Amino acid sequence: MERIGMKEAWRRSSGPRDIRAASLLALKGFCMGVADIIPGVSGGTIAFITGIYEDLLAAIKSFGLEVFGRLARRDIPGALAISHLRFLLVLLCGLTVAAVLMSRIMHHLLVSYPVFIWSLFFGLIIASILVVGRSVGRFGAVEVLALCLGAVGSWLLVGVVPVVTPEAFWFIFFCGALAVCAMILPGISGAYILLLLGKYEFITRTLKNPFVDGNLLTLLVFISGCVVGIMSFSRLLHYVLLHFRRPSVSLLTGFMLGALRKVWPWKEVLETRLVGGKAVVIREANVGPDAFGGPFVLAVALMLTGFALVMLLERLSRRDD
Repeated sequence: MERIGMKEAWRRSSGPRDIRAASLLALKGFCMGVADIIPGVSGGTIAFITGIYEDLLAAIKSFGLEVFGRLARRDIPGALAISHLRFLLVLLCGLTVAAVLMSRIMHHLLVSYPVFIWSLFFGLIIASILVVGRSVGRFGAVEVLALCLGAVGSWLLVGVVPVVTPEAFWFIFFCGALAVCAMILPGISGAYILLLLGKYEFITRTLKNPFVDGNLLTLLVFISGCVVGIMSFSRLLHYVLLHFRRPSVSLLTGFMLGALRKVWPWKEVLETRLVGGKAVVIREANVGPDAFGGPFVLAVALMLTGFALVMLLERLSRRDD
């Protein structure tokens, strides 16, 4: 077996080859991070429209048995050379910056200016549907059926009322696996899945106090579920996209189409619940705008801005390719 040094292993590891490519990938990661902060909006949507979705799945898939086998034999350069570590590190840098810098800002904007923020994301997702749907090419009967199934499934999912669920380790593991899978699916939010499963408050409370009352073990179980979920689901998605690309992309487009129910800007709150001392909306209804004056015009302008941003991101991604 060939033995190489760390410098050569880093060079062979899949990822951006220059500063410009790394900066663009980090920017895409930043946009994914901002999207993941918004409940009901998925970073997977951003990954898809910026052209890195399949690269992301391949990067996760690269950490398979061969990599762990080499690590077990202490062949760290060999494991690094066959992984996509450089790609993931640059992407995670952008995601981390977004999480640190934007989480409080986006929370404030959602509380203070919900119509305007949802309008921006409504325009973003409309453009995303067009961009991703266009990549399908010709829509036959199978593609139309997949699109409809994805749209109906996503539409129903975002309207489900959260339930009360057990706190057993097996269910915490299941929640981690399911939530992380949702994060890489366009149109579905991992945080929203946790809310539906009745474990959003439980996990966030545990994260705030990781060293109290056995919370560390709970977090380890949840993280283990995340790791197992993303490692297995990314392989499934990679296989499906490789062998059934048009129907699977049609299904993913449908997911985003159904998610429009969640991001419609004008809402009427029907039910709230205290989560970690804060009121969280549990059930709401989409309504029409109250008036068609200045705020409505600004909301429409923000929709168009979101639409334009997606088109710009797609153009930059095609130019980078």
